[in-house]
Amino acid sequence: MTVLRSLWRAVRGVLLALAAVVLFIEEWGWRPLTAWAARLAQWPPLARQEERIRRLSPRWALAAFLVPAVALFPVKLLALWVIHAGQTALGIAVIVAAKLLGTALVGRLFILTEPQLMQFAWFAAALGWWRRTKERVKAAVHGLPVWRQLRAMARRWRLWWRRRAGG
Repeated sequence: MTVLRSLWRAVRGVLLALAAVVLFIEEWGWRPLTAWAARLAQWPPLARQEERIRRLSPRWALAAFLVPAVALFPVKLLALWVIHAGQTALGIAVIVAAKLLGTALVGRLFILTEPQLMQFAWFAAALGWWRRTKERVKAAVHGLPVWRQLRAMARRWRLWWRRRAGG
């Protein structure tokens, strides 16, 4: 029983670490990048395109949401090949750029297509599960001492930065 308990603690720690990475990406990646994409969409040609996307049927909305996400996969594979070929900096730059642009695009598309996507029972159930799970994981991660230490460190850094920038 003690071995199983120790194993569970180790697995739980790894899962919470992975969850923390997902939460980090969502909190400090998804939101700012989708907000940036929304600002870009104020440009009239993009605004018209977004209006067309909002009017798509559920099936076309699903395609509009999934195609860009799937299309980025070959770009990331190409970047890995470039890294393997010895161009590490270029490969990493391509992966980072694809991740940033992909997150902004897919995030914005999700915001635009969510009403249509929610018409699919399987999608609504999956999204509900994801949001409930995310909240449970978030509560668990926020309860970890290391999380509290990181938050305190971030607050100290922001305070230091404000003093430096203001002085």
